Amino acid sequence: MSTIDPASVHPITEEEIANFLVNTPDFFERNAALLAAVQLSSGHGQRAVSLQERQAQLLREKIKGLEQRVIEMVRHGQDNSAISEKMQNWTRQLLLAVRPEDIPAVITTELQKHFLIPQAAIRVWGVDAPHAQQPFASGVSEEVRAFASSLTRPYCGPNNGMEVVRWLADASTVQSMAVIALRASAAPQAFGALVLASSDRERFQSDMATDFLQRIGELASAALSRLRSAVHAVEAD
Repeated sequence: MSTIDPASVHPITEEEIANFLVNTPDFFERNAALLAAVQLSSGHGQRAVSLQERQAQLLREKIKGLEQRVIEMVRHGQDNSAISEKMQNWTRQLLLAVRPEDIPAVITTELQKHFLIPQAAIRVWGVDAPHAQQPFASGVSEEVRAFASSLTRPYCGPNNGMEVVRWLADASTVQSMAVIALRASAAPQAFGALVLASSDRERFQSDMATDFLQRIGELASAALSRLRSAVHAVEAD
């Protein structure tokens, strides 16, 4: 009589058991009593629970997670709606500006008002002669102009003593800032710069998304085109 060497018997793995149960859906129908007998860890301490109760717990946890995602989606939707409304109100004020020389002040004051930005300043160069003596068209070095033209996206980060900080009313309190280049269409050379600043060092961070700031720059640039002649616009392009 031959005997089976125990060492040659391949033990059943958990994967094989799992595959069997998946591929044999009527197993528990034939062994219904087994469902009630199976005891699992509750996932909350050492208490054992039945398979049905454990499934119910997992389902409740899944529902709770889905509810949290829905709450987050609703919150993000509300935030986006509020931002869109603020952007619309800001843009409306730009369109209502009667005199071109009023536009720089409208840009900064309305941004501060609608988006609760503590400080903002703007400078524009290459403007038409009638606007060349305005405060917003003076006090800009070649270094700042080169820096603005080098920006492919808004600069966000700490106050590192850049010249543009001196444009602000209270430069000593600035902890974080954003610098947005102003351009005519897709021109490589900037014709201005918009500075937003805060005493909160976390307000403008280097890793923050800048899509919203870029939209502000595009709209501000379009509004400021009224200060520049067709000759300047062609040169910028």
